[in-house]
Amino acid sequence: MTRTITRSVIGLLAAITVMSSCGEDRELAGYVREPAPVVDAVAIPDLSQGGTDFTLSANDGELLVVYFGYTNCPDVCPTTLADYRQAKRKLSDDDQAKVDLAMVTIDPERDIPLLSDYVQSFDDEAHALGTDDQAVLLSVAEPFGVSYQVVTNDAGEIEVGHSSQLFVVNGQGELVLTWQFGTTADDIAADLEQLLKGQTA
Repeated sequence: MTRTITRSVIGLLAAITVMSSCGEDRELAGYVREPAPVVDAVAIPDLSQGGTDFTLSANDGELLVVYFGYTNCPDVCPTTLADYRQAKRKLSDDDQAKVDLAMVTIDPERDIPLLSDYVQSFDDEAHALGTDDQAVLLSVAEPFGVSYQVVTNDAGEIEVGHSSQLFVVNGQGELVLTWQFGTTADDIAADLEQLLKGQTA
């Protein structure tokens, strides 16, 4: 009888502990796609590493934040990258070391010579990814659901339109989280901390 009561008490305490732990989880500011798309099937040159092939996947136990944009973007791109920079600075030193940034240019004709300096002004270890092979670029962008268009108007001016989300990829090359434009640095930092802890609530 005593053993039965003891086991019941232990089981109850364990249940309370689990419930308390779940109660500490917060709802992620970004959204999760189910099933998680695999986004590392196609490699793209890393301009910050001499053009070596780079696959969009984090190191084991780490996260890769991915952005598709262009250096001449007047507002959305620099704002998003500045928010990311601010968010990363809010993380502990240990967590900062587990988060990398990669920017893929959707305007390679103008960006390839400039992209490394541009993206590394936001994160000095960021990966600058670019290719003038439009088929490769499309294959890289498609699993993320990214759309973009670069056209020259009648006045000879280049006009660029593109998706503005910021993405998080894990060590298995899976897209685990997407932030819409305007997500605050505080929310980005909190989401990164939660993902690094293996929490997906």
